[in-house]
Amino acid sequence: MSEKVSRYREMARRYGDPWIWGIYLTLVVLSIVESYSASSRDVALMGVYEPIIKQVVYLVIGAVFVVLLSRINYNNKMLLLVLIPLLWIFTMVALIYVLVAGEVVNGAQRAFTIPIIGLSVQPSELAKLSAVTALAYIMAKNQEDRDVSTKGVTVSAAVVALFGALMINSGLTNTLLLMAISAAMFVVGGARVKKLLVVLAIYAVVGGLFWVWKDLSDKREENMRQVTAVEGGQTVAVDKSKTVDRHGMRKGRIYNWRHRDELINDSVNSENSQEMFSIMAQAHGGLWGVGIGNSRECSRLPLAFSDYIFSIIMEEIGLVGAIFVIILYLWLLSRAAMIARRCHRVLPALLIIGMAAMITFQALFHMAINTGVFPVSGEPLPLISKGGTSILVTSIAIGVMLSVSRTIANNTNGKNKDDGNKLPSGLDARNPSEIPVKNEWK
Repeated sequence: MSEKVSRYREMARRYGDPWIWGIYLTLVVLSIVESYSASSRDVALMGVYEPIIKQVVYLVIGAVFVVLLSRINYNNKMLLLVLIPLLWIFTMVALIYVLVAGEVVNGAQRAFTIPIIGLSVQPSELAKLSAVTALAYIMAKNQEDRDVSTKGVTVSAAVVALFGALMINSGLTNTLLLMAISAAMFVVGGARVKKLLVVLAIYAVVGGLFWVWKDLSDKREENMRQVTAVEGGQTVAVDKSKTVDRHGMRKGRIYNWRHRDELINDSVNSENSQEMFSIMAQAHGGLWGVGIGNSRECSRLPLAFSDYIFSIIMEEIGLVGAIFVIILYLWLLSRAAMIARRCHRVLPALLIIGMAAMITFQALFHMAINTGVFPVSGEPLPLISKGGTSILVTSIAIGVMLSVSRTIANNTNGKNKDDGNKLPSGLDARNPSEIPVKNEWK
């Protein structure tokens, strides 16, 4: 064994996969630099230092989660049988509460504020984490001849549909993202192509039905806003403060997306400002960018520090820098796939690929929205966009990935080659996607 491989193996045993650590730390540095650079509006309102302080505080809290989770073995029974189910329950309650009485954020009913500390929480971010852990548990529990059983596929699809239905007011993008994550987990879980195609067909049908229902519901809300009530002989308009015209907004976004090439001939208005200023930022950046802190559009582009931060990244560090950021996220997914194929048991493989898919697919969705491949929607860039819930959830996902990689590195080297020997009964099924490699962890 070479000294390089030996050193790498020792680092993986002690801390988790070094490449995942490197990607995480690089994203944290980008987050601090780019979120501050894109926060010119917040600087004008709150002062020079407050925006960067808030971002750093969330990143530090996230780093604590990363370190703590990386030191806990993924197969810890307290984690698998107590903490994760509690997360499911909390997420479901939070999603239902937001669906009924949530706060409107950026045109969608998607958040609530924790009293006393005043922290705004978006349950849709927690739902992604909860869904990954739930699907990993269900698929590991329902393995049959190196395949996910029909029952496992059915229950998993039902979980995705349930979370998707509860997140529908938070934006359709989150539901589509959840479907993409589950599809990746089905592949790693060993689901046969026929079953996978059936699941995708079901997703398409259910998604279509949800779209029709939501469209009709939004139209009904729009009509209700036009109704007036007569009280005491006076005409009183219906209160609009708690309603959101999602129907008109969604139609406008899809129209602009389908006619994106025509935007060059339009003037900037409230309906197309995100697309227009995003295009300007990317064009201004060119190949090499205008330099960190030299963004011209950050003060004009709505939500430049969150939903459109990738456009600011392209403006400041150019196409080359943007490709580097894309590679970081894809690299994270590839490392997860490499570790997943070395897992003897399916549960850790599903956990690490699910967490990586959650982060990478969300990043790709964000980039697709920024560059016009997808219609306008709200999707933060993991770890880089401003937003407490998103940063903390991504940090937890990174911590779980490091936990799996560290546990597997310890248990698949030396004499102990069974990483499922401590898993609870029923969760220790063999990994159908395992690809044995030579006795090297690198």
